Amino acid sequence: MKIVQITDLHISNQNENTFGVDTRQNFLDALKAARDASPDLIVLSGDLCFDKADPKIYRWIKSHLDFLKIPYTVIGGNHDDSAILAETFDIGHLLVGNELYFKRIFGEHTLLFLETSRGLVSNEQLKWLDIELGRQKSDTVVFMHHPPVIGGVPYMDANHALQNMDDVQRLFLGFSYHITVFCGHYHVEKTLSVRNLSVHITPSTYFQIDWRYDGFKVDHLRIALREINLRKDGVVDSTVIYFDGNKT
Repeated sequence: MKIVQITDLHISNQNENTFGVDTRQNFLDALKAARDASPDLIVLSGDLCFDKADPKIYRWIKSHLDFLKIPYTVIGGNHDDSAILAETFDIGHLLVGNELYFKRIFGEHTLLFLETSRGLVSNEQLKWLDIELGRQKSDTVVFMHHPPVIGGVPYMDANHALQNMDDVQRLFLGFSYHITVFCGHYHVEKTLSVRNLSVHITPSTYFQIDWRYDGFKVDHLRIALREINLRKDGVVDSTVIYFDGNKT
């Protein structure tokens, strides 16, 4: 099974100042590359909107995804409102209260999608996750917006890390099989491993943050997506593909 992950789009309205970056064209370029990869699924893993949730922006994104005629799914980031997101993308039936977390089964593959738009994984969601992970008998793939580990990006770790990271990490580490997490949020490419947990942070289609600097600093304006292959031999194979970003 082939999946393309696109994250941290930060799509703006036409009158918003995106500091010289054309976030809409960046997303369209990423979608073209996604289409060329012929995936079985496209995952948008949060921060679809530039600053605050906006139904107009969600509708614009949805129209371009629908045009591809490739299955896709979305989850919210800290710049999204999951209830508005779910309503606009016609997945309101997946809402649990105002939270959007769910599983999807594709043949032999079960994928879990988590809700961290409020910067944490709620207690109700943790209980659900514990049950769902307990049902799995082999390696499992999870998509979420926030990394469940310290990412080695000082500015993000100090100011925007997952609030109940210890609880989430403890849950993941309590299982004997391997868990692979694909996330975003940090605007950087990183792979981190602890025991049975591997975390892959996918770069943004907006800008990348300099992980070598203690404060906030843009590293570069190249954009990226991640191609993920869930192979029949059980190997999870993923590659980050970069492109030149667009300026306004």
